[in-house]
Amino acid sequence: MKLGIPSLRRSVLTATLLASALAFVPAALAATADTSPPTRPTNLLPCPPPSAPGTSVQGYASICWTSSTDDVGVAAYDIYRLTQTGFVKATTTTGTVGGFSGDYGRRYTMYVVARDAAGNTSPPSSLITVTATTGIVQSPTPAPGDVTPPSQPTGFQEPCLADYTGVSFCWQPSTDNVGVTAYDVYRETPTAWLKVGTIPAPASFLHFYESGLVTGTRYNYVVVARDAAGNLSTPSSTLSALARQGLPVPTPTPTPTPTPTPSLSCQATYTATTWYNGLSANVTIRNTGTTPIVDWVVTIDYPSPGPVLTQGWSATITQSGPQLKAASLPWNRTIPPNATIQFGFNASYTGTPPAPSKISVNGVPCTRV
Repeated sequence: MKLGIPSLRRSVLTATLLASALAFVPAALAATADTSPPTRPTNLLPCPPPSAPGTSVQGYASICWTSSTDDVGVAAYDIYRLTQTGFVKATTTTGTVGGFSGDYGRRYTMYVVARDAAGNTSPPSSLITVTATTGIVQSPTPAPGDVTPPSQPTGFQEPCLADYTGVSFCWQPSTDNVGVTAYDVYRETPTAWLKVGTIPAPASFLHFYESGLVTGTRYNYVVVARDAAGNLSTPSSTLSALARQGLPVPTPTPTPTPTPTPSLSCQATYTATTWYNGLSANVTIRNTGTTPIVDWVVTIDYPSPGPVLTQGWSATITQSGPQLKAASLPWNRTIPPNATIQFGFNASYTGTPPAPSKISVNGVPCTRV
């Protein structure tokens, strides 16, 4: 059959319109694609499974939780297990009960995320630590040697470095029957618990700091202690740490030679927070005289051997033996009568926490209050 010119034009036009319509379909589907993640799994509990009748097989760590919700539907739940190198996916389930085989009596830490069919992942659940109990899955043969985990890290202080830009915190050391070798730090992200640092142990000052965060935002962290045998402690309680702006970084200036001030008199207040072999001190100086104190230098004398300076703020701080000197900065060089200035520092020490024997301003001893 032969087509006339008008019929041929209509056929070409129809084919063009059909191709355009087909090309629009993927774009329309993409515009309506599911991008909403499921809600966070909650209410995690230990849920040990029953033993199979007539068996004595042992060693299964199992949990259950409240189901997540999703605008389309939850497709699966992934369970992540804590290992020496971080959290790894242990199993996937479509229900709200799941677990994995392990050494009978050993404690395991895990969390759960929900996924939908489009691949969107929920925020991670809170962490839960459970003991592997009698179950229906064969328990692996425990490795010989040390199987005792370190104690849970505690005693957190935040911030720990007042002038650090970002997050900083410190904590008390864990104990172990052999010895703690490291502390792993994990931060909660939108979809997981991510290892963000490892602090070697033993250390005189256990602290962690992280930069590159959004100032004014709080971030959730946990710390896990481990020993040489690979035993892992129960994670610490979740710490909500604020990313801070930090203090202005002063331009280093030479320590000025103190100029005697007529009728100089002063009061000094010294407070210190101590932890295992570390301290954070704050010093307040009040001008109790009648004339301003200009270009002040505060001398802090400790009994020998004294602390070891690690960090200072709001002054240029130097050390010579058991003596610390703090020199004024351009913005706080003058102390008017009855006014105060403050500065502080972090230091390490051995033995008993040290206390100053004398605090002086420009060579004049201050009254301690």
